[in-house]
Amino acid sequence: MAAIASQVVLHPTVSQSIKYGSTTLGRDKAYRAIQYFARFYTWYLLSRGDKQTAARWNALKSHLATARKLLRLGKPLEHLQAALRASMASGPPTEQIATIARQLSYFGYLSTDAFIWANAVKFWSLNPETAAQVSKISNRFWLAGILFSIVHGTVKSLRLAREVDGVKKHQVWGEKDLGAGTVRETKLSAALAAQETNRNQLVIDLLDVWIPATNLGFTNLNDGVLGIFGLVTSIIAAQQQWRAVNGKK
Repeated sequence: MAAIASQVVLHPTVSQSIKYGSTTLGRDKAYRAIQYFARFYTWYLLSRGDKQTAARWNALKSHLATARKLLRLGKPLEHLQAALRASMASGPPTEQIATIARQLSYFGYLSTDAFIWANAVKFWSLNPETAAQVSKISNRFWLAGILFSIVHGTVKSLRLAREVDGVKKHQVWGEKDLGAGTVRETKLSAALAAQETNRNQLVIDLLDVWIPATNLGFTNLNDGVLGIFGLVTSIIAAQQQWRAVNGKK
């Protein structure tokens, strides 16, 4: 019995899950996936007239949203630092400008989001009109950040495609210079990995952009659609974090 228990408790997947859950980003992505599933499921239950069960899932969604705001209280400074580093780094001008604008937008989004959290937990009371205005400003920053991220991802994808094509065109099969071939293979692997990461981020942005857009009234998607979008992007982001934490490519 002890042997079976040790095999289950000490299983590599369990150890990897603990390692993943010990990171703030890992917990945030897990909470986000549940939050958006709850958003979808609440919509589904209400569409079937099950208001009592829907109320439970809606409460879970709301509490997870509040908990995630608490986890993100220190992140505005991270984005501010990222913007400063991007301004000092060298790189394609369009990508650099889009990166700086994206990081500053997320700084504004998460800074105003902190006021929303403080009001939600009744630490700092805002009147309803002010709270609605702060929420609107926060969503504007969020939408701007995603749009700048889409611009950055689109431009970067074009550059990476050119790099991959360039490396492939200069490959000479059966060449005697093994060192040069190894360098090209390394460059190609790095470019392909960057392409995959950039492609995943573009998918996340193209789905997530509808959430603040709907919050601001620019679109009219229902909670079922937004819940699915948020769940999908949470799973993609969680997979990326899982690979980063557990050293998998």
